[in-house]
Amino acid sequence: MRDPAAPAAATLRDACGTRDPGLVEALLRRTGVFSTEEIGIGRELVEERLQRGAASGYGFRFADGGEGLLGYCCFGPIPLTRGAWDLYWIAVDPAARGRGIGRTLIDALHDEAANAGCRAIYIDTSSRPDYAPAHRLYEAAGYRVGARLTDFYARGDDKLIFARAIGAASAG
Repeated sequence: MRDPAAPAAATLRDACGTRDPGLVEALLRRTGVFSTEEIGIGRELVEERLQRGAASGYGFRFADGGEGLLGYCCFGPIPLTRGAWDLYWIAVDPAARGRGIGRTLIDALHDEAANAGCRAIYIDTSSRPDYAPAHRLYEAAGYRVGARLTDFYARGDDKLIFARAIGAASAG
């Protein structure tokens, strides 16, 4: 249940602005989960969207609040598929967790994907224990682990591929 003393819900936007690469980089650092290389890639994807627009293949939702950027997600169609999308990134500021921001971002992704004729969304992620909150978010949004690649990222760090049907094939 949301704390009534917590700030109001975030405002979503899809347009990338010139400040967003730095804001995303700072957000990813605050999570304490991502490596320096991963943080760099998260920033690069925003920069690519700014430079190439929709041709980049990356869509974004940003959750803004009085405290600044509270969360974001990056997604897009998977090349060489018909109607399959990836959720490439999702992150919520640790100070804003528990306010439904992650779920709001995923719901916005689902709406856009359904409107675009997407049939399924996939999420590649780590099995590390510090990713457990993200795994719970995915499962609560109807995703299930469709594959596990043992020792993919490192010994003891499997790649989990979550999947969820979208649109008419979806349960919710």
